[in-house]
Amino acid sequence: MLFDDTYTTIKQATEALFKDRGSKFLAFTYPITNEQEVKKYLDTLRGLHPKANHHCYAYRLGIDRSQFRVNDDGEPSGSAGRPILNVLLSKDVTNILVVVVRYFGGTLLGVPGLINAYKSATIEALTGAELIQKTLNDLYEISFDFEAMNDVMRVVKEFGLKISNQTYDNRCTLTIEVRKAILNQVLTKMEKIDSINTKYLLTN
Repeated sequence: MLFDDTYTTIKQATEALFKDRGSKFLAFTYPITNEQEVKKYLDTLRGLHPKANHHCYAYRLGIDRSQFRVNDDGEPSGSAGRPILNVLLSKDVTNILVVVVRYFGGTLLGVPGLINAYKSATIEALTGAELIQKTLNDLYEISFDFEAMNDVMRVVKEFGLKISNQTYDNRCTLTIEVRKAILNQVLTKMEKIDSINTKYLLTN
């Protein structure tokens, strides 16, 4: 295998509560596969907690460390989003969103106190999460003449590919999920089949 295409994420959403000097920090974790999901979860939490003072968050996507975002939502710069992200990086989990909703308790915590609170709330929420290993997969749509069906299915079987959608007619279409580490081998074999067209859809 040329590169590692496995990553660790959480199986399902979790939540936890951390308190400090009257302030409540509600931490929510969500498994995600794209940025659109981030907005959906944030909108939901803002609807559920309209009176909260802050909705701070961090998320990480993909298996390198370059795809992430942090948001302090009005807290002092670097005191909320970055501590949340640092926990994700130290635990090496990705495809995950963590939102910490803060209800201010009347006592200022100062930047060190805030960093500790957002970090602790995130750790609490992740402690309750079930971690799972997943592989990075590319989704491809392949179309071919019906006569090529046996050849195509032979490749699908050889590599244990998952078919997520299929239509069979004179011209057949399959949507297949291919693990990144074997992508080149699969495409090379597929493209040798007469009448086949392959189209990249997305990575998940």
